Amino acid sequence: MRTEDPPGKLIDRAIGASLKELRRQRGHSARSLADLSGVSAAMISRIENGLVSPSIGTLAALAEALEVPIISLFREAQTDHTDFTLVRHGEGLKSTRITDDHQHEYINLAIHARKDLRFQARRVTLLREGGPPPTYVGHGVVFVQVLEGEAVYRYGQQYLTLRAGDSISVDAELNHGFVDVLTPEFTFLTVQAERP
Repeated sequence: MRTEDPPGKLIDRAIGASLKELRRQRGHSARSLADLSGVSAAMISRIENGLVSPSIGTLAALAEALEVPIISLFREAQTDHTDFTLVRHGEGLKSTRITDDHQHEYINLAIHARKDLRFQARRVTLLREGGPPPTYVGHGVVFVQVLEGEAVYRYGQQYLTLRAGDSISVDAELNHGFVDVLTPEFTFLTVQAERP
């Protein structure tokens, strides 16, 4: 993109670049995308080349045909703000979770909440003497990487012993979580992503 272009032209070029990339990633020709979206192949070509400012309706039809949120067509556009979280070694927001018969510490490493996605990463430490940890049922996907120690993880009816270096990812819809800490201390990284 040329910086001397007016802002509207920069956005048109950014939308065009995103559309072309998404179309190619999904293996569509301009003609097949036209058939799916109801937007003519000629218009798709003009959008991809940054020659027109497409309407919201046109963008919505293209996004639906590509099976992506409409915001994906703006991903190459510059924005005045985006959020990022940098946590240096040993830092993070320290928290304590308390249930009826359990307590454990965790450190929030990243939290992002958008209209289409909620993402969080935590470093959690469980103590064998801390009582039975809670299990969870939720939405989205959960990833766990064991950093230190050994514990038993429940996923539905499965019970898996996880040790330092092991990782697991699960669909959060099924009951999941650590149910027995086998070493005096157990530390893991957990990452969860879900639609709000």
